[in-house]
Amino acid sequence: MNKGLIALAFGGLAIGMTEFNMMGLLMDIAKDVNISIPEASNLIGLYALGVVVGAPTLVIATANVPPKKVLIYLMLMFFLFNGIFSMAPNGWSLYISRFVSGLPHGAFFGVGSVVAAKLAKPGREAQAIAAMFTGMTLANLAGIPLGTYVGHHFSWRITYGVISLLGLVTAVSIYFWLPVIEKPTINIRKQMNYFGRKEAWLIIAVISIGTGGLFAWISYIGPLVTKVSGVDEGNVPIIMFLVGLGMFIGNLIGGKLADTVIPTKAAMYSFMAMALVLVFGYFISSVEWAAYPMAFLTGAVAFSIGSSLQMMLINSAEGAETLAASAGQAAFNIGNSIGAYFGAIPIGLGLAYNTPMLVGAGLAFTGSVLAFVYLIKYRLRQFNNKVSK
Repeated sequence: MNKGLIALAFGGLAIGMTEFNMMGLLMDIAKDVNISIPEASNLIGLYALGVVVGAPTLVIATANVPPKKVLIYLMLMFFLFNGIFSMAPNGWSLYISRFVSGLPHGAFFGVGSVVAAKLAKPGREAQAIAAMFTGMTLANLAGIPLGTYVGHHFSWRITYGVISLLGLVTAVSIYFWLPVIEKPTINIRKQMNYFGRKEAWLIIAVISIGTGGLFAWISYIGPLVTKVSGVDEGNVPIIMFLVGLGMFIGNLIGGKLADTVIPTKAAMYSFMAMALVLVFGYFISSVEWAAYPMAFLTGAVAFSIGSSLQMMLINSAEGAETLAASAGQAAFNIGNSIGAYFGAIPIGLGLAYNTPMLVGAGLAFTGSVLAFVYLIKYRLRQFNNKVSK
């Protein structure tokens, strides 16, 4: 693999660990600072809010800075903010530091997606982006189970201290391994005009609603497998490992699929598959042994979506690719908030911890429908362009 893509994958590893370790450590953090699990779940939403705020603002603020420098600066911010979070002494300081630790996330993947596509051979852009996201899937495969184990048996603060140091490692690897990418000449007005197009908001809706299906499930995976499936708490890291393995394989399949068929079709298929898997998982969630293969399968289907969504954004935003790609990460984390919020509603009503899976299925199905609407509009635009020529 290209060393530049490896450096970007390190960033995906660090970001994946800071985002998804929260799900496995939610009960430990709640116990440590004496708050309830629903209160602790605010840390998921606040991180997502940080991504939403940071993605467009940091991309615009660094619009004319060479991409390599931008990526280094973002990972140094990641190192600092996650270090602060790991030392926060109480609930409010946790909330604030968790929000600021999310600021570099969307901008990193936005800039990184465009850089990865430029490093790729023609026709393999989605697979190059998938290579960057491999770091995030490796986080789920190895980093999160290890982080969950350390958090359960020692302290969640150690886990997040290590995550902070991974940000520093990423900044150094980018400095040495990523080639210099030509400094962009960007018209800020043209970038912002992207958000004046209905097409842009339709893609953002596809991502925000559809990926909510993933987060309605994974935000509560700890209590789901322990309280519903009957899995021993000591086996939660195994569950997280299987989720990560599924995400790793699903990400690679998704990249290949998005380069084989058009990205919009790939997104539509993945969202529909996610909805079906979540419904099936709901009905067998009380079977203990089934929790293990379902963790793998759901992770694989859920993460087959990433590169196709990024390519949809990049392809729709000539002249504003970086801002569009970063907006995709903001939308992904709106999905994080939507999934966690709506997934919590049936739990708050006293229903079992498997009911968020039905919420997630509804969100994923809606994402598939919206992707189909976009596909129809995309084909109609292509037809009109051919006629006009």
